[in-house]
Amino acid sequence: MNRKKIAVNTRFLLKNKLEGIGWFSYETLKRMVIAHPEFDFYFIFDRPYDESFIFSKNVFPIVIGPPARHPFLWYIWFEFSVAKCLKEIQPDLFFSPDGYLSLRAKCPQHIVIHDLAFEHYPLFVPFWARKFYQYFTPKYASKARRIATVSNYTKRDISALYGVDLTKIDVVYNGANELYRPLNETEREKTKCEFSDGKKYFIFNGAIHPRKNLKNVFLAFDLYKAKWGSDCKLIVAGRKAWHFTDIFETYESMNYKVDVVFTGHVSQDILYRLMASAEALLYVSIFEGFGIPIIEAMQCGTPVISSNTTATDETSGDSAIKVSPEDIESIAQAMHSLIENPAMRKEYIQKGWSMPKTILGILLQVSYGIL
Repeated sequence: MNRKKIAVNTRFLLKNKLEGIGWFSYETLKRMVIAHPEFDFYFIFDRPYDESFIFSKNVFPIVIGPPARHPFLWYIWFEFSVAKCLKEIQPDLFFSPDGYLSLRAKCPQHIVIHDLAFEHYPLFVPFWARKFYQYFTPKYASKARRIATVSNYTKRDISALYGVDLTKIDVVYNGANELYRPLNETEREKTKCEFSDGKKYFIFNGAIHPRKNLKNVFLAFDLYKAKWGSDCKLIVAGRKAWHFTDIFETYESMNYKVDVVFTGHVSQDILYRLMASAEALLYVSIFEGFGIPIIEAMQCGTPVISSNTTATDETSGDSAIKVSPEDIESIAQAMHSLIENPAMRKEYIQKGWSMPKTILGILLQVSYGIL
């Protein structure tokens, strides 16, 4: 009996560079291939791969060029290189976890669309990338046999903007890696000594990008420090993405910028310690398709201050302090409340731990129709 063949776009599996969709791909595919030894998985990379991504004996890696890291190269890779590769493999399915498909390929294809931020905030995206997304994503949504997305908010968004029948779209909530867990007091103090001079701190985790609303985070932190005289610090854990000039201009104008610590991109081994030792996660994005740091923080026993808009409202449920991302006063007040009210802090920690398992524990499920 012939074994079924599943081809997978794995171009975001990059050693020591995983973030966002890369972690989604890693956590999802690792579980998927191990859970289904009866299938053969063909991992398609756009550059030399690390052996740690070959999760089991039923994974067969293939490298095809060119490295797809620019809109023109995205087109060449998916429409020519991937299409040719799929014709040779003849898979039963091509699965793409990063929102791209091959329009030229003839095999059934399933796609994960994480959000449509580029439709709502186009100026937050570089010009050529924006043009590519806006032209091709509706075509991908139409071409795909099924679409997975990570929140009901984005499911409705895809249907409304692209006219896709809701029955074609499956919601598969993100999850947090098991590494994210509470630390004991000794470990927390050690982390604070290492990163914040022993002071309490708030943390932001994510790319430095306008959609993440760091400008208002900085303004709210400045207001909080000025109004209540706190010695708390703010740790920003993430790389520079794009359109970050205004963000750093705001930072440079801060009265308390000396208390802002930039770590850059850090490994999960460091990030979970930073998350678990923080007083709260500040995740007040303007737009999100899900917001994985929210559930990572909750799993660490760290309270969350999140936006009351888009998918973060759905992701955090009633387990976070909700604020308008535009309301600097409310963000500052939420920071003060969590620091000065231990009972409130404990309440939100408990709420975070009691989040439904469908959100905290489940990554992409093959039962939604991939296999």
